[in-house]
Amino acid sequence: MVRSATELDVPLIAGFIRELAEYERLVQEVVMTEADLRLTLFGEQRYAEVLIAEKEREPLGFALFFHTYSTFLGRPGLYLEDLFVRPEQRGRGVGLKLLAHLADLAQERECGRLEWSVLNWNESAINFYDNLGARPQSGWTVYRLTGEALQVLAARA
Repeated sequence: MVRSATELDVPLIAGFIRELAEYERLVQEVVMTEADLRLTLFGEQRYAEVLIAEKEREPLGFALFFHTYSTFLGRPGLYLEDLFVRPEQRGRGVGLKLLAHLADLAQERECGRLEWSVLNWNESAINFYDNLGARPQSGWTVYRLTGEALQVLAARA
């Protein structure tokens, strides 16, 4: 079963994020707190949404996503920030259920696209996405400003 997360799920979501970071070898980058998640996911302004996959109330995985906008399409899109299925649950259709639910939401919300990024070394995820009919986008490089560089640019406003 896939369901929308509630504020009561904040500790679970935080745990999933930490498990994902371990899997992606990026634990050192996790600085979020449960208070951060509570504020940004369930506060007055909600910046993202979360889906939880579970079986008989046992949490199996999650998907965190938010809206984007395509000027070329003139329509919103959904961006999948995180998709994580616990290792012992992989290969059982959990990731497929989460993505299918997300695709259904995208259709319901009249989104023109569903997008995400994948680490280049994550062959099993790449194969999974390829088998769904998803295709990597060529000709685009992702840029990111964080920390001091973000502060320096903001100071120029």
